[in-house]
Amino acid sequence: MPKILLAALGVIVLAGCSPGPTPVPVPSAAPEVAAACTQLIQAMPAKVLDQQKRKTSPESPLTTAYGDPPIEVTCGVAPPAGTADDLSKCFQVNGVGWFAKQVKNGYIFTTIGRELYLEMAVPSKYSPEANALTDVSDAIHNHNKVVTPCT
Repeated sequence: MPKILLAALGVIVLAGCSPGPTPVPVPSAAPEVAAACTQLIQAMPAKVLDQQKRKTSPESPLTTAYGDPPIEVTCGVAPPAGTADDLSKCFQVNGVGWFAKQVKNGYIFTTIGRELYLEMAVPSKYSPEANALTDVSDAIHNHNKVVTPCT
């Protein structure tokens, strides 16, 4: 009987160490965008910057997250202001064009020049934050068609 109690206590302790779902806003996307984004989010890797994938709240096929503090990924977002007219603000990582916006605690990166806009919020804990983009480039190449290459 004591072995069972020890095993149960171990499970409780481990469960207490795991971060719960992280709140990630869900965008309002048109049905065709939501369907394409669902495939892209499902294709995301199991890890980004060696951080495990975790659940988001509310649960949505348009979002995922990694690690603690969370690296938040959202598909179907609006394009960043000013990038539709000026692709010179983009930079490439493994052939994927990105727009970067520095925020209080890290960066928000948004794909540009592709059919779908995918956003990654990377906390400064993971500096250099742009390294996270290399981990998702294969999924983006395979599930998010280039419309206008980043120049």
